[in-house]
Amino acid sequence: MTGRRPLPPVLCEDGLVEPSRAPSTGPSLVFEAALTRHTRAEDLVGILTGTFVASLGLHLLQSSGSVTGGTAGLALLVGYATGWSFPVLFAVVNAPFAILALWKKGLSFTIRTFASIGLVSVFTFVHQHLMLFASIEPIYGTLGGNLLAGVGLLILFRHRASLGGVNIIALVLQERTGFSAGWTQMIFDVIIILAALLVLPWPAVLLSAAGAVVLSIVLVLNHRPGRYIGR
Repeated sequence: MTGRRPLPPVLCEDGLVEPSRAPSTGPSLVFEAALTRHTRAEDLVGILTGTFVASLGLHLLQSSGSVTGGTAGLALLVGYATGWSFPVLFAVVNAPFAILALWKKGLSFTIRTFASIGLVSVFTFVHQHLMLFASIEPIYGTLGGNLLAGVGLLILFRHRASLGGVNIIALVLQERTGFSAGWTQMIFDVIIILAALLVLPWPAVLLSAAGAVVLSIVLVLNHRPGRYIGR
């Protein structure tokens, strides 16, 4: 007998266990999937919030005459070249990615994604009519717009949705290979922004590139497997 008191049982996933089975590496937290999964109401609010924030960022970009990466940047670029409406272009450009989303991510993700695309188009249309800028400083509009777009995307990713296009490819690659969705997004962004040289003056393209880096950094630093508990 050493006179030491017996250790209390430890709570694990399957209930109480004996002290001898307890881990010796210090305290830890165990989360049950049912407790960390988002409810439908939480997903609805999250998708509404994410699409509103992202659309506000895109409105700042459009108002400052800048582009960004992904299909949003492509829609902005085509809009500058043709004068067509961005909300319509954004929906049309993303339409072909429906098959990829359905094939690789399932029906639930596809429905959430295309609902998000529709909401961004609607919110952007609303911003264009209710948030009119007499002028906007391009650096502020470009960097702030990309920051908001990145935060909006991050919210959507965490509620199992995206804004289509490059977002879907980036998420599929991250799940299959572990390659960061943020880095994939950045590679595609560089390609699209270089194409902007055909439409925009080089100072605006250079500023757009800096803004796209801001967006990608938001995703690279925050969207990592295992970092976020809720799903």
